[in-house]
Formats: sequence, C-alpha cells, structure tokens
Amino acid sequence: MIIKKTDKKLQEILDRGDIMEGEYLQTVLDIIANVRKNGDEALAEYTLKFDRYDIKKNGIEISKDEMKAAWDNLPERLKTALENAKKNVVQFHEKQLEATWMYEKSKGTFLGQKVTALESVGVYVPGGKAVYPSSVLMNVLPAKVAGVDEIVMVTPATGGQVNPVVLAAAYLAGVDRGFKVGGAQAVAALAYGTASIPKVCKITGPGNIYVALAKKMVFGKVDIDMIAGPSEVLIVADSTADPDYVAADMLSQAEHDELASAIVVTDSMELAKEIENSVYAQLAELPKKEIAAKSLERFGAIIVTDNLEEAADIVNEIAVEHLELCVAHPMEFMLKIRNAGAIFLGQNTPEPVGDYFAGPNHVLPTGGTAKFFSPLGTYDFQKKSSIIYYSKEQLMADMDDIRVLAESEELIAHRNSVIIRED
Repeated sequence: MIIKKTDKKLQEILDRGDIMEGEYLQTVLDIIANVRKNGDEALAEYTLKFDRYDIKKNGIEISKDEMKAAWDNLPERLKTALENAKKNVVQFHEKQLEATWMYEKSKGTFLGQKVTALESVGVYVPGGKAVYPSSVLMNVLPAKVAGVDEIVMVTPATGGQVNPVVLAAAYLAGVDRGFKVGGAQAVAALAYGTASIPKVCKITGPGNIYVALAKKMVFGKVDIDMIAGPSEVLIVADSTADPDYVAADMLSQAEHDELASAIVVTDSMELAKEIENSVYAQLAELPKKEIAAKSLERFGAIIVTDNLEEAADIVNEIAVEHLELCVAHPMEFMLKIRNAGAIFLGQNTPEPVGDYFAGPNHVLPTGGTAKFFSPLGTYDFQKKSSIIYYSKEQLMADMDDIRVLAESEELIAHRNSVIIRED
C-alpha cells in the first residue's frame, strides 16, 4: 500500500472513474428514448424488471401519509439526530443565499441582477447497496432554503419497499412528491415528464453509473448538479498525526464500495508503516470488510513524500472530494490548497462529521472535478436574470458607441434598433 508519488498505481487510482462508460452508454440512451416515447409504460417495464415491483398494479407515487408514518415510527434518538442535522444544514445554507441587487451606474441608467429560485427540482436518492437518509437532507434542504416551489424525490423500491429512514428523512426535509422508481429511467422521467412524474428544471443526487450517465445525457434539457463518481478521501498526515485515527478515516471511505478511494500523503515513512499496520488491524473487525479490502487493494495508497510542500502539490493535482488535514498546523496548510471539495481541519474533524452533521453539503465534486466544481449549495437552486434600464438621455449618450460596435459585426438591424430612437 505504501508507494512513492511516481508509482504508476497513483495514476490508476485517478483514472478509476473512467472505467466502462462506453459499455453502459447505449443501454442508457435506449432507456431514455423509451421513457421519452412511452412514458409510464416504459417506467412500468423497467421497474418490474429491475426492482420486481408492479407499478401498474400497486402504484408509483409515495404518499405524504407514507412519509409521515415512517417519521412517526422512527426511534426517538434517530429523530433527534436527524432534526439536529437538519438544523445545522439549514443554518449553513442560509448563509449562502444570494439576493437581487441593483445600482445606479449613472443618471438614467440602472443595472442589476434578479435572483429567482427554480420552479422545480428532482432529487435522486439511491436504494442499492446502502441507504442514505443523509443524502435526502443534503439535496432537499438547500433547495428548500433557496425557495424552490416543488421538490420531487425518486428512489428505487425493491419489491415496492422504500427504506423507512429515507421516507422519514423525506418527510422531515419537506419533499413535496415522491415516486418509487430508480435508475436511468427515473432520470429520464424527471427530464421529460410522464403522466405520473412531473418534468423538473434540475436533477440532483448521486447514483450508480446508469444514473450518472443518464444525468449526463439529459443535461441541456434540464440542469444537473454534477456527474458524481466513486467517493474518495485524501488525508495529509505529518509526524503529529495519530496513525489509528488516519487508518480509521481511510476505512470510513473504503467501506462505501469497491471503487471508493482512500489515499494518505505523508512525509514520514515511520508514520506510513504505522498507518498501514493499523488499517489491516481495524479492517478485520469491519462488517463490510470485503468491500473495504477490495477498495484498498485497488484504489488505496499511502504516498510518502520528501516534505509537506510536495504533499500540497499532490493534493492540488488530485483535486480530491474529501481532504483531511491531520497536520500540526492545518489552518496554515489549508492556505496552500487550491483544489478540494471539502476540507476537514485537524485530527478531530473526520470526514463523517461532514457527511452527516456539521452543515456544509456532502454532495461534492469527485474525480478531479474540484478543479472547477463546487459543493452543492443554495446557489445551485437559484438562477439569475440581468436587469437593464436606460433613460432616453443615456441611450443617446451611448448610441454612437453601440452603433460602431454593431457595424463592426455587420449587424445593421442591431444598429437600426438604436438609432431609430434618435430624436
């Protein structure tokens, strides 16, 4: 597991999100075309095939009563935890809200920007290997804070059953409508609409490769949050780091699935060996040790550098989803970081704090896209319109410049629409 930064395994880890896209693409395109053409009939076909659930016979929509019943039957301790998490997530995302603004550029000219919430959003909630009520909160609550009118949840329901904790989280977060359908077909339904499922303006939420590719294919018809790849963590650790803490944090990522990646970068070979020993000791006790072991074997690494400056360079090149700084001076080291989805400062801030509770969103850019993407936020559920007002006097003052520019582009009707207003 211990490697140098020049080891070819590092590049193999970074390329893991590219595997087999072409193998799945045609299947996804066929599903989208079928749903677009045949609507609910196609949804019924795929839901019966993949989830063994007959929506024609038993219905596709999740009622508000189902959501409320799931919440009412939840253990009180779990209710409290979800309510506390909701409070933190709402409080953080309220800080992100943008507002309409205007200013007077000169007498007779007002410019500005009108900020408007999206009318509708579709949230995809996975229902495969694991259950993620935290994803419900992280996708729905920012949209609620932004003022979205209608939030529609889709989730696969094997045998017609949706995990009750997911339903309870949907009730708590304020989902308006829910549907028992998953996969690429659910994404297509949200993008184009069917008799049962309304078309939305934007689709958010993680899913498997079929869901990810479907979101990619419908982008442009609707907006999407991002193309989510396998989850990842990178931990920078110096000689002050506790090897057991670091090992536990690697495993917390590796247990997600076999494609998850956990990387440590350290300037201490001694620490690297201690971390490696601790990883295997803790791994033996995990319920999901087979998944974690495969993840670590294929996409886990402990990279030893000559110094922490090299570590910062590696961090910025990888542009990781979750970055933990288990170093003596994490705030100082953070100033060297340009590319990361979320940054966790110090040894007492493990990645699960962000996954579940702290408040910042856990929907984060993966696969190096932190170089140009940001975490999901309220700004993803608002759009902007430019505001321009000119008085007659200001139009006359600027008319000659506009005329010259229009003529330079040989757009004479553009010029004419201005000069026709000249006295």
